[in-house]
Formats: sequence, structure tokens, C-alpha cells
Amino acid sequence: MLNRRTLLAGAAGAGALSLPVFAFGQAQATDKRLLVIVLRGGLDGLSAIAPIGDPNYAGLRGRLAIERSAALPLDSTFALHPNLSKMHALYRAGELLAIHACATAYRERSHFDAQNVLETGGVRPFARSEGWLNKALGALPRSRPEMGLALSAQAPLILRGPTPVSTWSPSTLPDVNTDTMARMLALYEARDPALANALESAMSANMVAMESGAGDMNRVGPRAITPLAQIAARFLKDENGPIAAVMDVGGWDTHANQGLEQGPLARGLTSLDDGLDAFKTEMGPAWANTVVVIATEFGRTAAPNGANGTDHGTGAAAFLAGGGVQGGRVLADWPGLSRAALYEDRDLRPTIDLRAVFKGVLADHLGVASAALEREAFPDSAVARAAQGLIRA
Repeated sequence: MLNRRTLLAGAAGAGALSLPVFAFGQAQATDKRLLVIVLRGGLDGLSAIAPIGDPNYAGLRGRLAIERSAALPLDSTFALHPNLSKMHALYRAGELLAIHACATAYRERSHFDAQNVLETGGVRPFARSEGWLNKALGALPRSRPEMGLALSAQAPLILRGPTPVSTWSPSTLPDVNTDTMARMLALYEARDPALANALESAMSANMVAMESGAGDMNRVGPRAITPLAQIAARFLKDENGPIAAVMDVGGWDTHANQGLEQGPLARGLTSLDDGLDAFKTEMGPAWANTVVVIATEFGRTAAPNGANGTDHGTGAAAFLAGGGVQGGRVLADWPGLSRAALYEDRDLRPTIDLRAVFKGVLADHLGVASAALEREAFPDSAVARAAQGLIRA
């Protein structure tokens, strides 16, 4: 495969970007699409999906407890954080599934180890060097040069492996004018047709990104994910684009001054809420065949620490969104928040294996065969049987 970053370092005139090379015009095998959003740092699930109906919630959470009057109700036990109003609307429309008390197979509290397990689907840190999404995409019919896309400078671990994928990210390199691009394309066509095809495809992909506002990417903050979500939608809804895309959103490690309706967590949730809404809008009719997976490496402590924040925990919250989701409900085998119910006397006890959720989405949405899921994507995961009923029939 060509090194697209080297190829475009001096020639990406339409935005100076690192771009995927898609074979535009090639027939597709499926119209299903998947977006995975990885929330790095450990989302506080007890704030994102507040168990306001648990009798121990308010006392245990103390100054971080969300008032029932402010929360957005889901059912008699759970409510969304007040800053997730657009996701609440998706829930009411049956397009959001809230998942609570979930975790990977990992039970320690290292970001690096936990993220490794989340992305590889392994049973322990560094047991595998390939990502579960890459392996799952490799089990599908090869209908395009790159089956997946990372909205980042480098492919995250979840997309690494033998299945070809691409990356896209904004760059601070100066633009190159169209005349220079035309001259370079003509030079490549005369000297190296393969390189010319790569450049032409990259320019086409760049146009897809620029139409969704990629030119403004260098002016947004790291937590303002809306422009990136719009670009992800541009690629995914193209009938010749990738089947799956991955976005990283950092900043969820809220050890100090976490806050309630104000503060870093609230701002992050607002950004996530706006980004998901923008993604849905940009997807248009393709939203009906789309699933968005939102997951984090672990949850946070049930009780606040002395700095008005929360420390690394275990049980977490996750979401599935999209027109393909059987939503409007909470998926939880709720363990409770009594002291006796807490994991190691400090964390929400996990009762749902995230691997089961991922398997259910891959099987029922993308059509990945069960044998491939068990053998390639999630080896040694017999204890986590694919969750049923996550996707609309």
C-alpha cells in the first residue's frame, strides 16, 4: 500500500490533509454503516446515565448527585445527564439504547491497559496486537480497497490489522493551489499511473471532507467533535465510502472539579450530544442503516474524591445510537449501589460484557459470521455470548 501521508505531504492542495484513497465508483456489498466513538479517559457513567431511582445513589454520590428534577428521565431507575438533551430525543424516538454497568474483561485501572483491552477485544492487556473491528471487517466481502476509516492521523489500535483501512485528519500544512495539483497529477500520470490513481482518489476523498467544513477544523478545540462527526458522515454515507469509521474523543479523565451541569464533564457531554446530532443530520437517509457505538475504557469511582472529582473505576456506561438500533430502553442488569454491591468497595460492579454488545452489533447489523467473531475478532470470549435484540429486524 502507498504511504498516503508521504504522498500528500507536499501535494494535498485541497486542504493539505492526510486522506484515504477510496475507489470511487466501485459497487458496494452492503448499505449498512458503523461509527465507533471511543471516549478516552474513562467516562463517569454514573453521571452520563444517572441511576436516580437507586435508593443509595444520592447519598453515595454526594455533591456529584444529579437532581431528579434536572435529569432527563429514561425509566423509573435511570435518567440522562441534563446536557444530553439531543440524545434524550433519540431515546424517545427509539434510536438510542443506553447500556449501564458494562465493562471489558479488564479489572484494573490503568488507562493504557484498559484501552488496549477495549480495542483488541482481548482477555488481558497486550494479549493481541490487532483490533477487533479490523478483524471483523476482514470477515466481510472485500468490496472496496479500504473497509474502514480512522478520523485521526494514525489508525487507532481498534482498526489495526491485516484488513486495509485509511486515515483522515486535518493538517496545518499550507494549501497548494489547484494549478500545482493539476501539474503534479499530470506528472504522475506520465511517470507512474498507480501513483496518479492514488492522488486522484485522494483528491476526490478530500473534496468529500471539505464539503462538510474540513477547512474549519484547525479552528475548533479538541472537544468540539461536531466538525469531525460531520466529516465522518460524509465518508460513511457515500455509497462508495468505508463501511466503518472510528473517532477518538479524549478528555474524560475527571479527577478534579468534575462538576454537575457545569465543568469539564458537562462540557464534554454537550460536545458529544451536539456531535452525535450533527452526525445524524449529515447522514440524512443513510442514518436509517447506521449504528453508532459509544464506549469508554472503564467507569469511575461511585463516590467522589476529595478534589470534587472521581477516580478510575470499573463498571461503565455505553450507548448505541442510530436508525438501525432497537432503542428507547436501557440495557442493564443493575447491581445496585449499596456498599455490599460495589466492586472492591468502591466501583460500580460490571454485569454486562462489552464484548457481547460489540458481537451483537457486528453480527446483526453488519452480518459478520458468528464463527469469525469468535475466532478472529474476539478469541477466548465464549463467556460473552453475542447480545440479542440490539438491532432492528
